[in-house]
Amino acid sequence: MEAISSDVSRTIQTHLVLPPDTNHMGTIFGGTVLAYVDEIAAIAAMKHSRKVVVTASIDRVNFLSSAKVGDILTLEAFVVSTGRTSMEVFVKVVSENLETANKTLTTTSLLTMVAKNSNGVAVPVPGVIPQTDEERSLLKTAEERKQRRLELRNSN
Repeated sequence: MEAISSDVSRTIQTHLVLPPDTNHMGTIFGGTVLAYVDEIAAIAAMKHSRKVVVTASIDRVNFLSSAKVGDILTLEAFVVSTGRTSMEVFVKVVSENLETANKTLTTTSLLTMVAKNSNGVAVPVPGVIPQTDEERSLLKTAEERKQRRLELRNSN
Protein backbone atom coordinates (compact mmCIF):
# COMPACT_ATOMS: atom_id res chain seq x y z
CA MET A 1 0.00 0.00 0.00
CA GLU A 2 1.40 3.38 -1.01
CA ALA A 3 2.15 6.09 1.53
CA ILE A 4 0.13 9.31 1.36
CA SER A 5 0.74 12.89 2.46
CA SER A 6 0.00 13.90 6.03
CA ASP A 7 -2.03 16.73 4.51
CA VAL A 8 -4.73 14.17 3.66
CA SER A 9 -5.40 13.63 7.37
CA ARG A 10 -4.93 17.21 8.57
CA THR A 11 -8.10 18.28 10.34
CA ILE A 12 -8.93 21.54 12.09
CA GLN A 13 -11.89 22.17 14.39
CA THR A 14 -12.94 25.25 16.30
CA HIS A 15 -15.01 25.35 19.49
CA LEU A 16 -16.27 28.19 21.66
CA VAL A 17 -15.81 27.60 25.39
CA LEU A 18 -19.27 28.00 26.92
CA PRO A 19 -20.32 28.02 30.60
CA PRO A 20 -21.63 24.38 30.62
CA ASP A 21 -18.13 23.26 29.47
CA THR A 22 -16.42 24.77 32.49
CA ASN A 23 -15.79 24.15 36.16
CA HIS A 24 -16.42 26.52 39.09
CA MET A 25 -13.22 28.40 38.18
CA GLY A 26 -14.58 29.22 34.73
CA THR A 27 -12.00 27.01 32.96
CA ILE A 28 -12.83 24.20 30.59
CA PHE A 29 -13.17 20.68 31.98
CA GLY A 30 -10.29 18.39 31.04
CA GLY A 31 -12.84 15.73 30.07
CA THR A 32 -14.42 18.09 27.57
CA VAL A 33 -11.03 18.73 25.99
CA LEU A 34 -10.37 14.97 25.92
CA ALA A 35 -13.66 14.37 24.09
CA TYR A 36 -12.70 17.00 21.50
CA VAL A 37 -9.22 15.45 21.17
CA ASP A 38 -10.59 11.92 20.68
CA GLU A 39 -13.11 13.10 18.10
CA ILE A 40 -10.65 15.05 15.96
CA ALA A 41 -8.07 12.25 16.16
CA ALA A 42 -10.69 9.81 14.88
CA ILE A 43 -11.62 12.14 12.03
CA ALA A 44 -7.97 12.60 11.00
CA ALA A 45 -7.41 8.82 11.09
CA MET A 46 -10.58 8.16 9.07
CA LYS A 47 -9.51 10.69 6.45
CA HIS A 48 -6.11 8.98 6.21
CA SER A 49 -7.38 5.39 6.09
CA ARG A 50 -10.80 5.95 4.50
CA LYS A 51 -12.08 3.45 7.07
CA VAL A 52 -13.95 3.51 10.35
CA VAL A 53 -11.52 3.70 13.27
CA VAL A 54 -11.44 2.95 16.97
CA THR A 55 -9.25 4.48 19.65
CA ALA A 56 -6.61 1.95 20.75
CA SER A 57 -4.75 4.21 23.16
CA ILE A 58 -4.23 7.73 24.33
CA ASP A 59 -0.53 7.76 25.06
CA ARG A 60 -0.15 11.13 26.51
CA VAL A 61 -2.19 14.22 27.20
CA ASN A 62 -0.36 17.34 28.28
CA PHE A 63 -2.60 20.02 29.75
CA LEU A 64 -0.24 22.99 29.43
CA SER A 65 -2.66 25.81 30.23
CA SER A 66 -6.39 26.30 30.61
CA ALA A 67 -9.02 27.93 28.46
CA LYS A 68 -11.72 30.14 29.94
CA VAL A 69 -15.35 30.87 29.14
CA GLY A 70 -15.47 32.90 25.93
CA ASP A 71 -12.16 31.61 24.57
CA ILE A 72 -12.01 29.98 21.17
CA LEU A 73 -10.33 26.58 20.99
CA THR A 74 -8.68 25.54 17.75
CA LEU A 75 -7.75 21.86 17.48
CA GLU A 76 -5.41 20.52 14.81
CA ALA A 77 -4.80 16.83 14.19
CA PHE A 78 -2.79 14.81 11.67
CA VAL A 79 -1.48 11.28 11.28
CA VAL A 80 2.16 11.11 12.39
CA SER A 81 3.02 7.49 11.66
CA THR A 82 1.38 4.21 10.78
CA GLY A 83 1.75 0.54 11.52
CA ARG A 84 0.03 -2.22 9.58
CA THR A 85 -3.49 -1.32 10.82
CA SER A 86 -2.80 1.48 13.28
CA MET A 87 -2.20 5.21 13.01
CA GLU A 88 -0.55 7.47 15.54
CA VAL A 89 -2.31 10.85 15.56
CA PHE A 90 -0.96 14.06 17.04
CA VAL A 91 -3.46 16.62 18.33
CA LYS A 92 -2.75 20.12 19.56
CA VAL A 93 -5.19 22.57 21.07
CA VAL A 94 -4.70 26.34 21.06
CA SER A 95 -6.93 28.74 22.98
CA GLU A 96 -7.51 32.28 21.81
CA ASN A 97 -8.74 35.13 23.96
CA LEU A 98 -11.15 37.13 21.82
CA GLU A 99 -10.47 40.46 23.53
CA THR A 100 -6.68 40.34 23.39
CA ALA A 101 -6.19 37.96 20.41
CA ASN A 102 -3.61 36.20 22.60
CA LYS A 103 -3.13 32.57 21.54
CA THR A 104 -1.87 29.93 23.96
CA LEU A 105 -1.01 26.28 23.39
CA THR A 106 -3.25 24.54 25.91
CA THR A 107 -3.03 20.82 25.17
CA THR A 108 -1.01 18.29 23.16
CA SER A 109 -1.81 14.63 22.79
CA LEU A 110 -0.82 11.47 20.94
CA LEU A 111 -3.43 8.81 20.21
CA THR A 112 -3.36 5.48 18.41
CA MET A 113 -6.30 4.68 16.18
CA VAL A 114 -6.97 1.35 14.43
CA ALA A 115 -8.77 1.07 11.09
CA LYS A 116 -11.64 -1.45 10.92
CA ASN A 117 -13.76 -2.88 8.13
CA SER A 118 -17.54 -3.25 8.27
CA ASN A 119 -17.13 -6.53 10.20
CA GLY A 120 -14.97 -4.89 12.86
CA VAL A 121 -11.76 -6.54 11.65
CA ALA A 122 -8.56 -4.47 11.63
CA VAL A 123 -7.45 -3.62 8.09
CA PRO A 124 -4.19 -2.28 6.59
CA VAL A 125 -3.65 1.46 6.27
CA PRO A 126 -1.36 3.44 3.97
CA GLY A 127 1.90 4.86 5.25
CA VAL A 128 2.30 8.58 5.82
CA ILE A 129 4.63 11.11 4.23
CA PRO A 130 5.32 14.02 6.62
CA GLN A 131 5.09 17.52 5.14
CA THR A 132 6.38 19.83 7.90
CA ASP A 133 9.36 19.94 10.25
CA GLU A 134 7.02 19.23 13.17
CA GLU A 135 5.67 16.13 11.41
CA ARG A 136 9.17 14.89 10.48
CA SER A 137 10.29 15.35 14.09
CA LEU A 138 7.29 13.40 15.41
CA LEU A 139 7.87 10.64 12.84
CA LYS A 140 11.51 10.26 13.94
CA THR A 141 10.43 9.45 17.50
CA ALA A 142 7.35 7.37 16.58
CA GLU A 143 9.10 4.00 16.79
CA GLU A 144 10.29 4.74 20.35
CA ARG A 145 6.72 5.55 21.40
CA LYS A 146 5.43 2.40 19.73
CA GLN A 147 7.97 0.28 21.61
CA ARG A 148 6.97 1.91 24.93
CA ARG A 149 3.30 1.17 24.21
CA LEU A 150 4.11 -2.47 23.44
CA GLU A 151 6.20 -2.79 26.60
CA LEU A 152 3.39 -1.35 28.72
CA ARG A 153 0.82 -3.64 27.11
CA ASN A 154 3.02 -6.71 27.57
CA SER A 155 3.78 -5.89 31.22
CA ASN A 156 0.11 -6.11 32.20
